[in-house]
Amino acid sequence: MDKITSGTQDSPDRRDRPRSPDHRGFPRQFARTRRFALGVPRAFTLTPEGDGVLFLRTRGAEDPVSCLWRRDAGGERLLADPADLAGGAPAELPEAERVRRERAREHTSGIVGYATDAAVRLVVLTLDAALWTCDPGTGRTRRVPTAGPVVDPRPDPSGRRVAYVTAGALHVVELDSGADRTLAAPEGPEVTYGLAEHVAAESMGRRRGHWWAPDGERLLVARVDTSPVRRWWIADPADPARPPREVPYPAAGTANADVSLHVLGLDGARTAIDWDRTAYEYVTAAHWDAHGPLVGVQSRDQRTVRVLDCDPGSGATRVLHEQRDPAWVQLIPGTPVRTASGALVHTADEGDTRRLTVDGRPVTPEGLQIREVVGVEGESVLFVASDEPTEAHLWSYDPARRPVGAGGPLVRLSEGPGVHAGQRAGAGLLLASHTEGGQEFRFSSGGRSLPVANLAAEPLVRPRPVWLRAGERALRTALLLPSWYEPGVGPLPVLLAPYGGPAMQLAVRARSGPLCQAQWFAEEGFAVVVADGRGTPGRGPRWEKTVHGDTLTAPVEDQVRALHAAASHCPDLDLTRVAIRGWSFGGSLAAMAVLRRPDVFHAAVCGAGPSDQRLYDTHWRERFLGHPDEDPAAYERSSPISEAASLSRPLLLVHGLADDNVVAAHTLRMSAALLAAGRPHQVLPLSRVTHSPSDEVVVEGLMRHEVDFLRTALNAAAP
Repeated sequence: MDKITSGTQDSPDRRDRPRSPDHRGFPRQFARTRRFALGVPRAFTLTPEGDGVLFLRTRGAEDPVSCLWRRDAGGERLLADPADLAGGAPAELPEAERVRRERAREHTSGIVGYATDAAVRLVVLTLDAALWTCDPGTGRTRRVPTAGPVVDPRPDPSGRRVAYVTAGALHVVELDSGADRTLAAPEGPEVTYGLAEHVAAESMGRRRGHWWAPDGERLLVARVDTSPVRRWWIADPADPARPPREVPYPAAGTANADVSLHVLGLDGARTAIDWDRTAYEYVTAAHWDAHGPLVGVQSRDQRTVRVLDCDPGSGATRVLHEQRDPAWVQLIPGTPVRTASGALVHTADEGDTRRLTVDGRPVTPEGLQIREVVGVEGESVLFVASDEPTEAHLWSYDPARRPVGAGGPLVRLSEGPGVHAGQRAGAGLLLASHTEGGQEFRFSSGGRSLPVANLAAEPLVRPRPVWLRAGERALRTALLLPSWYEPGVGPLPVLLAPYGGPAMQLAVRARSGPLCQAQWFAEEGFAVVVADGRGTPGRGPRWEKTVHGDTLTAPVEDQVRALHAAASHCPDLDLTRVAIRGWSFGGSLAAMAVLRRPDVFHAAVCGAGPSDQRLYDTHWRERFLGHPDEDPAAYERSSPISEAASLSRPLLLVHGLADDNVVAAHTLRMSAALLAAGRPHQVLPLSRVTHSPSDEVVVEGLMRHEVDFLRTALNAAAP
């Protein structure tokens, strides 16, 4: 029998629990609040002294327009409001900015990003592709004339000038004089300077393409040439008069963009950074600190990553660190970085543990999994790590701190079950805590703890997870039952709602949008199981790399294991009526589950699932499956389309037709394969929807359509 362990609140008497309020309005609330993201503060920047913090937030729970705010001991102040800055009808976003927002899954409007100088005395931002500056002390704003629509503006550390991209060219504008100069102009229509290429922004987490030197006299700039990349065309079937959009998409096994780095001086000097770009074609990270440019590069097979120290004068590079792995080297956000003394901060995979290293020496214990390096201050390192996969905590490593007792230089800064993150500067600490009770943000400075207001909506449906550990692998699993459920009242149809892939976890002790949505399905009459199996983050490198060469077999097995564990815990789960739903990787997982295990899964909803892995991008897909020419079998066994003929259960395929990440061709080809095999199925196309739907009508309508499909497929009556 599956081993199940529970926490202190895992199994309370459900008769003592309050029933959920009327949940029927939840889909509309879920849609209008953008999955409860509106009104939540984000994008924090602390002043160097730690006496204030800047952030973005919309004005309320259903307001999609982001504003710039400041919080300090004097209270909370609105610094920049798009309603005050706008001068007429909103301008059309440049294509590069639209793509940047899609890669970042940005679903608000208004001020969606900003950057500051080193002293945080100047803020630069864009609104309707125009450049604005803001004084965070006074709130005074000023529009700065530019040579064209602005993308990704960045002030130099001194705050005297701003670099930005327009029409693929990198410009610098002097704030005092208004003088605007072109530092690098594209040599052709397929070249850009200062922007990240597709795989960097989508799969590596690097969304920037230019970095200032500390003295503000030079920049490190990425030049991207997409001419080698295959062209795809994404049309809008709902508007046949609109021409298709051209997208340079590097599908697995095809050519990547040619990415090079250059040091550009304000005096017109230009120096190319020299490394073996044939052997290491990916630029995974870049940074310019007091010691010079620091660059991470990776081989095409992703089994080797090097950290390069760059000479900005000559362009020569020196290998500071090399990391190898027989599967792949995992890229950790925030690395590489250096301390004030020049010690390299990185990570090392040792058995089951990903450890933090400083100057090549592991400084964290076995079992503590590094998730992200937030930053360094002097010799101190702030990072996020987990010793329990359903939680993440904010930690500090400070070699100067050696108190009596356990821990020594390591200190955990967050408390209680949840997912915690934050920032630190000077005497200030910003702690962001996401728990089962919601999200809380506190700014501590000068001995005072100041709340940063969270204006997010209170969900009409609040998750009531029963936490389980399934099987010998102790799969972290959340079982969500209807608030009205009483043991023995009758069998409940079951819905599994995983993501199950390497990009995220869902079974975490935080009141997330996905868990709220899962509870809504429970209120609609299902027992919902959310489980994180092998390949998901948070449990160490060996766990993550179980799926190397086969991304779906182990995850499908783990969903079955989690289902049986939940049924052992609650005998009212009806194992003759089991469905599974998911989006993106979760969509592929759902499709493969119903194809391979129709004895377990009786219906599936596959949303935006990569059905043919050869159609997904090089960096993400080759990381797990290798090059398709070298191991085509890995692509076959990880592609649901290859097993389409085995479908014997109801399957709903959903896809946004404007998706430029997992293109709609995945679902269209899957449907064609099913038709050729004579397998009935349903297809729901979403017009003008990208990979992450945000339109209120679409999100609400899709939820209601899914629940109707599942009830019909499982012969389940509404409660």
